[in-house]
Amino acid sequence: MDNRMDDRIEEIRKKIGVCDDIIIKQLVDRMECIQEIIAYKKQNGIPILQPEQEKKQEDNLKQKLGDNAFEEEILNIFKYIVKNSRKIQAKALFNYNIFLIGFMGAGKSTIAKELKRQLEMNYVEMDQLIVDKQGMSISEIFAEYGEVYFRNLECNTLIELQKSKQTIVSCGGGVVVREDNKDHMKKHGRVVLLTATPETVYNRVKDSTERPILNDHMNVDFIAGLQEKRRALYEAAADVTVATDGKNPEEICREIVEKLTQLDRDMAAEQCK
Repeated sequence: MDNRMDDRIEEIRKKIGVCDDIIIKQLVDRMECIQEIIAYKKQNGIPILQPEQEKKQEDNLKQKLGDNAFEEEILNIFKYIVKNSRKIQAKALFNYNIFLIGFMGAGKSTIAKELKRQLEMNYVEMDQLIVDKQGMSISEIFAEYGEVYFRNLECNTLIELQKSKQTIVSCGGGVVVREDNKDHMKKHGRVVLLTATPETVYNRVKDSTERPILNDHMNVDFIAGLQEKRRALYEAAADVTVATDGKNPEEICREIVEKLTQLDRDMAAEQCK
């Protein structure tokens, strides 16, 4: 009796192995199709990120499953398939780091997180790296050691990040103050400048206690003045610029991807001349 049970289990396991072989082959075929789609989109200037297509695929899948007993489990599996499809897209699109720069309150952290979600790339918050390493908040670092010390920490962090690949980096608002930082970012990445009006910035940061530069100066006029002082530095460092006023994170991310892919196409065309 026990031997028969063991034989039956082994028989079922062999069937599972055959299923696994089929799944692997189909997944490879699917991923190759994703690569073909990305190549075609890049070549023809078609928007890369199309969340409406993911929603359409999910709806089609639910319709196909109907009342399948394993509907929930299959849908969960497909979520991971879609997630890894995004990874394949990112690898095909960006073989470099993406540095988000801009004045405080421009939306760097929010957009970095949304880019991570849409592209499944790595993501780091530069200020948080410094806070974790120093064991102190940004305000405490400024108060105890001063701005020059903090700018040195920023510079060293950017040098360390050169070892990273395909990483989205949300930079501190003053990272462009040091000329060397521009070179550190461009060495292994593209620099995206996010902009916002002084009024937008004020509304986004007015309740924050982690903006030491704005201590005792939390007003639109001071923000406007500081933005103007840094404007040339931001623009000199940027490969592309995206305004964030009045846009949701998905729209901003779509624009970033479109502008970066266009930049890459232009640079590739220039090299071919």
